[in-house]
Amino acid sequence: MTLGSGLLSTLKDVVPIALIIFGFQLLVIRKAIPNLKKVLIGFLYVLIGLVLFLQGLEQALFPLGKLMATQLTDPDFIYAGMATIPDVIHWQDYMWVYIFAAAIGFSTTIAEPSLLAVAIKAEDVSGGAVSVWGLRIAVAIGVSVGISLGTFRIITGTPLHYYIMTGYVIVIFQTFYAPKSIIALAYDSGGVTTSTVTVPLVAALGLGLASTVPGRSPLLDGFGLIAFASLFPIMSVMAYAQLSEWRAGLQKEKDNKEQ
Repeated sequence: MTLGSGLLSTLKDVVPIALIIFGFQLLVIRKAIPNLKKVLIGFLYVLIGLVLFLQGLEQALFPLGKLMATQLTDPDFIYAGMATIPDVIHWQDYMWVYIFAAAIGFSTTIAEPSLLAVAIKAEDVSGGAVSVWGLRIAVAIGVSVGISLGTFRIITGTPLHYYIMTGYVIVIFQTFYAPKSIIALAYDSGGVTTSTVTVPLVAALGLGLASTVPGRSPLLDGFGLIAFASLFPIMSVMAYAQLSEWRAGLQKEKDNKEQ
């Protein structure tokens, strides 16, 4: 994809959004747009940023994810130093794939701008009860575990719906016992992980892995990692809140005994 085609594609996506916003402001609300110059400059920045981001995806992130998957699943790498390479490769042999998936899931989530925005707002409205870094790390741990488990699913070829159904059963049980103030934030945290930084690398990793692991189909097995990235942060944020509540209860009990 060239910069010119990327610009045209982005214009097709951004212009309808701008028309809806400006249309409602002028035709429904019937008020002038405040700071029109700044708004237009902001739209220009968005347009330029999206074009460059899409270009970066095509030239760097997608090829990088596929390259890492290819290298980590290469039998010469897995059995480096051994005299002979076995005919059958077992799931235990892909340990570096799981570690890389966990690392890339954690790091991309920490860098996710949408998560940072949600974490800042959560700290504001909670009066500091939910810290920015506490929420970001809790979500990143969830994504890390989820992506690692997702790569295990691709390698073993087990059905995706078993994992997702089991995960949501756990989420439902957690919802009954988690602090009520954190439930909505936990569910939103699952959505903000599937954004600009996480999705391209994770999708490229899944497709690259399914293309290089023998017996796997990129169409049937390559997709689904994003579902893990959305599901497991819900669990980790509610678990973080439950652990914090439990520790606060222990501290309160300790203080009462000292008195």
